[in-house]
Amino acid sequence: MRGLLTNILIGLLTIGVPSARCSALPPTDLSPAERVHAFYYGWYGTPEVNGKWLQWNHAVSLLGGKTGPNCQPPEDIGANFYPEAGPYSSRDTGTVARHCAELQRAGVGVVAVSWWGKDQVTDQSLPVLFDAARASGLKIAFHLEPWPGRDAASIRDALAYLLDRWGSAPELFRWAGRPLVYVYDSYLVPDSEWKRLLRPDGDISVRGTPQDCVFIGLWVKEDHGRALAESGFDGFYTYFATEGFTWGSTPGNWPKMAQFARQEGKIFIPSVGPGYNDLRIRPWNLKNYRARDGGAYYDAMMRQAVEVDPHILSITSYNEWHEGTQIEPAVPKQAAGRNYEDYGNLAPTWYLDRTRYWVDRWLHGSKGL
Repeated sequence: MRGLLTNILIGLLTIGVPSARCSALPPTDLSPAERVHAFYYGWYGTPEVNGKWLQWNHAVSLLGGKTGPNCQPPEDIGANFYPEAGPYSSRDTGTVARHCAELQRAGVGVVAVSWWGKDQVTDQSLPVLFDAARASGLKIAFHLEPWPGRDAASIRDALAYLLDRWGSAPELFRWAGRPLVYVYDSYLVPDSEWKRLLRPDGDISVRGTPQDCVFIGLWVKEDHGRALAESGFDGFYTYFATEGFTWGSTPGNWPKMAQFARQEGKIFIPSVGPGYNDLRIRPWNLKNYRARDGGAYYDAMMRQAVEVDPHILSITSYNEWHEGTQIEPAVPKQAAGRNYEDYGNLAPTWYLDRTRYWVDRWLHGSKGL
């Protein structure tokens, strides 16, 4: 009887209260900015800082698994757009400080940094990023990439390394007390391996250990949500900026995905992007090209993400220049016999400011455009 009376009382108290913002997850102390994440790539290098070009000289991928000639920076780079700042090093302190300032301008609070393994360039650039984040008040989350041989055991070892090095850093982003990590292409690791690592009864489980984190898996196919939940993941993200490339990256499916996450007590993180163009490095990939359409593509994805009111909104990307998903400023450029794309009539900083526009409308105002 007491339970029945309690339910009646709760029902009376919640009459007229919208349910769209309700969540099965425990409350957290996230600030508004910490609900906005941007995927960030710290793998770029220049001869002046790194001793050689890194990433800007990306080889062109041809059909049949072959690659064409490397690009020749600084005029000829492996991207369809050209950065306003020119090709840069991710270990340059001034460059990374500028990146953090631009992320702040965009309303982003968490940098989801790509990580490919110990002693790789994405690992070597972390000290500069953590220093810049500390100075700017940003947080950092790790985006674990599919390094060769990645399995449950190597992921556990990677977490031990990263958290031993950065676990006490105040810049490390935490959800309800635990570091949050994204796992790119999580489906490449069998569900049985994830259960070993993420379920409390797994033989190498991280649960309740110093390596315990909030694990966010990549939802690609329609049935991946259930598989990720049963494997022990704490939430899901969609990553891809190409609408329709996967079931998960199709905004029309986001309401269903968000509802599933709420029902399962999981975190849902849709990923929005300004377009997609990787034709400079993958000239065969025209089917996945998505034009920016003067900012309309970004607006459409942002609107659909905001409408499901996710726990966190992620942006693909701040600076993935190879795939043309960057919101970092780009400028018109003619060089090396090429005409680079640019943002048209929009200012180089338009995508930064448009991100702030949508963040403000989502967290502080109406959701309509």
